[in-house]
Amino acid sequence: MPHTPALLVIDMQNATVGIAHRPTETVAVIAGLRDRARAAGVPVVTVRQRGEGMVPGTEGWRVVPELAPREGEPVVDKTTPDSFLDTDLAEILRAHGVTEVIVTGFATEVCVDTTARQALSRGYDLVVVADGHTTSRRSAADAGGLMPADRSIAQYNTVYGMIGWPGRSIRVRAAADVDFAAPEEARGVTPA
Repeated sequence: MPHTPALLVIDMQNATVGIAHRPTETVAVIAGLRDRARAAGVPVVTVRQRGEGMVPGTEGWRVVPELAPREGEPVVDKTTPDSFLDTDLAEILRAHGVTEVIVTGFATEVCVDTTARQALSRGYDLVVVADGHTTSRRSAADAGGLMPADRSIAQYNTVYGMIGWPGRSIRVRAAADVDFAAPEEARGVTPA
């Protein structure tokens, strides 16, 4: 099966971006990557969370304008941190012949991580966009035991750079270094 990536933009909605750490920078990084994906013919799948404070049709539920999907682009609505659970994401990816997911969005420790690991378990290669995911803003007083946002993002990038998954390619790349090429091609190795 030929290498075919898809870009996932997870939960970049008004309500989540409103509480996000480095929201302007993260939205800009994802928007730039999304534009490059579109230009390369790579499918862009927008994932939206539904639930408390994220009621369909409300302002908080809407995807931020900078990342709004184009007409005809796939949109997946979910009710759990897992973008695959009880959604049509797997069918959308299968219809596009996708073999690798490129993960961006909110929140690093919850929906981004859960979806990334589910993608690996479902047979997809994975690219974690190091500067393309974020988490909630935190102060020392209200963190509730969570590590500061910058450290949490860095930890997840490090973990994905270290873990192995038999039969899967896992890459952590800055958005500027995402090349949409097959992992072997990205390393300069000619596939067998």
